[in-house]
Amino acid sequence: MLKLYSVFHLNLAFSSIEEKQWPQVIHHCYWPLLRLIRDYNLPLGIEASGFTLEVINRLDPAWVKELKQLCHTGMAEFVGSGYSQLIGPLVPSEVNRWNQQLGLDCYQQLLNLRPQLALVNEQAFSAGIVSHYSDAGYAGLIMEWDNPAHGHPEWPVDLRYLPQRVNGLAGGSLPLIWNMSLPFQQFQRYAHGELSLDGYLPLLEKHLAEEIRVFSLYGNDAEIFDFRPGRFATESVQVEGEWQRIEVLYQRLQTDPCFMLIKPSDVLSALDLPGAGGAIDLQTSAQPVPVKKQPKYNITRWAVTGRDDLGLNTACWQLYELLKESKNLKEHDWKELCYLWSSDFRTHITSNRWQGVQERLTAFQRKVKPRLPVALSKKTVNGLDHFVVKQEGAFLDIETPSQHLRLNCYRGLVIESWRNKKLSEQPLIKTLPHGYFDDIHFGADYYTGHFVLEVPGQHKITDLTTGAPRWEIIEDSLVVSVEVDTPFGRVRKEILIDSLNPEFGIAYRFCWPNCPNGTLRVGHVTLNPELFHHENLFYRTHNGGETAETFYMGNSPFNHLAPVSTLVSSADGLGVTAGVVEIGDDRHSLLVTVDKCSAALTGHIVYAPVDRRYFSRLIFSA
Repeated sequence: MLKLYSVFHLNLAFSSIEEKQWPQVIHHCYWPLLRLIRDYNLPLGIEASGFTLEVINRLDPAWVKELKQLCHTGMAEFVGSGYSQLIGPLVPSEVNRWNQQLGLDCYQQLLNLRPQLALVNEQAFSAGIVSHYSDAGYAGLIMEWDNPAHGHPEWPVDLRYLPQRVNGLAGGSLPLIWNMSLPFQQFQRYAHGELSLDGYLPLLEKHLAEEIRVFSLYGNDAEIFDFRPGRFATESVQVEGEWQRIEVLYQRLQTDPCFMLIKPSDVLSALDLPGAGGAIDLQTSAQPVPVKKQPKYNITRWAVTGRDDLGLNTACWQLYELLKESKNLKEHDWKELCYLWSSDFRTHITSNRWQGVQERLTAFQRKVKPRLPVALSKKTVNGLDHFVVKQEGAFLDIETPSQHLRLNCYRGLVIESWRNKKLSEQPLIKTLPHGYFDDIHFGADYYTGHFVLEVPGQHKITDLTTGAPRWEIIEDSLVVSVEVDTPFGRVRKEILIDSLNPEFGIAYRFCWPNCPNGTLRVGHVTLNPELFHHENLFYRTHNGGETAETFYMGNSPFNHLAPVSTLVSSADGLGVTAGVVEIGDDRHSLLVTVDKCSAALTGHIVYAPVDRRYFSRLIFSA
C-alpha cells in the first residue's frame, strides 16, 4: 500500500501576483481547497506564512474561520513555516529565530493552534536552521528529497518512502518528512490538463510495493490552479476546471485499495518502521544549501539576482545591525524586518510590488536610521614605524612584525602571496601562475584578490591592469590604492594592511552610474596547495544558524560557480550569515570576513584534485 500525503503551500506574497489580485486568489485558489477538504473529508495539509494568514484574515475572515474549524475538527492539518517566507540560510540566526516565533504567534492568534510540522521555506535547507524549528517546538520538518538525494548517491532509493531524522548541529535533529519535486510537478501537469488521469495514475502506481510506503503526492503552490500568476509566457491558457480535475483525482484515490490518503503528521507514526528514522545529513560540501526543484533554483536566486537582491539584502543587514543595538526594540520592528527579507521580493516581483517594497523599506530606514557603510578613507596620521615597504619591478612588498604581503602592481594589486608569520614560513594564499599545474584544464593564472565582471556578449572585465599604486597611513593601517578604468566607469581598489595583527583587507568602490547585467565576482582567495593538506581540507561558515557548519572537501571536485544555464551562473553558494568563512586544514586556517552591511555577498567554493595536489578557491558573488 502507498500512503499519500499532500501539503498545499499558500503564499499571497507570490512575487508576480499584484496586491489587487489577492481577493481573486483567495476566491479561485484558496476557497476551492477548503471546499475540497470539507466535501470529501480529505486529510490535506495547508501551509501558509503568518503574513499570508494576516492578509487573508483582513480580506476574507470567513476563510480563516473555515480553515480554523477544519483544523480543529481534524479534517485538515495546518503546517507552519514562519511569519514570512524568508530564506533561512541567507539571514542571521536571530532573524530566523524571530521569524519562527512571530509565525507561531500568528498561528495561535488566528487559528488557535501550534502546528506539529514546518515546511522549510522555498525548500532551502541548511543544517544550521534545524535548531530554529526544534526550539520553536516543531515535531518535524518537511524538506525536498530530490536534490539532497542527488548529492548523496550512496542513499538507497527506498529512503524516500519513509520518514528519517535530519541532523542539525551540535547533535540536534528533527524527524524529516520528504517532499518531492518531480511528483508534485507531475501533479501540476495533471491538474493543468497536460496529463490525463489514465496517464497520471501509472506514475503513482510505479511506487507501489508489498510493504507499506508513504509518499508525497503534492507539496507546492496552491495559486497555480484556476489562476495564473503571470510569470512565464509558457503558462498554459486553461485556467478553469483545474480544481475539478484535482477533485476527480482525490476521489479516485479514495476508492482505490492500493492507496490511502493520510495527513502529513501521520507520517511520523512510521518512524519506527524498518528503514525509517535514520539520522542523515542533507547537505554536502558540493551542495551546502540544498534547494527544491531543478538546478536553476539555488541559493543565489534570492541573494544576487532579481531587480536588486544585493541592494535589498544589504539594506536588511544594515537594519538588522541597528535592531540588535537598539535599546527601544519592539516586536513589530523584527516583524517588519522579517517581512522585508521575504523571498518573493527577490525574484519575479512586479514593478508595482517592487515600488511598494522600496517605499516600505525607505520608511523603515527613516525610522531606525541605519548606519552607512564604513568609508574607505579615514583620518590620516603620520608614521611607517610598523611597516617595511619595498617595490621592485612589478612587486610591492609590505612587511610588518606579524605578516608579509606581496602585491603585483602590474595586475591591479592582486595578491602575489600573503604569509602569516605566526603560522607558517610559507604563504597561506597566493597567485598560482600559468604552468603551476600540468593539467591543461588548469592551464591559467589563478590570481588572488581581484574582481571579474562577465556581461553576456562582452569580454571579461577585470582589475588585472597595470596601475601606479599609492600608499598612505590611515589610522593603524597602511592603505595601498589603485584606480582602474573600465567600460562602465572607474573602480577604486584599496588594500588595507594592519600594523599589528596578521590581517589585511580589500575594499572596492565601483563608481559606475549603472549596474550592468552580468556576474560580478570579487575577493578571490586561492589557497597555497603546498601548505594545506587536502586529506582534511575544510571550509566553515554560518548558513542561518547560531553555529558554524563545517564541510570537508573530500576527493571529488566541485564548483559552486558552475553555470547552470546562460541565465543562471552558479549552482550553489554559502549564506555567510555571520560574515566569516574559515578555510584550512587540521594545522592552519584563515578567516575571510565580509561586511554584509556594505555588500551582502554570497560565498562560493571551487575545489578540484589536480596533479596529486589540489586547486581550491573561495570567491564572493555580488
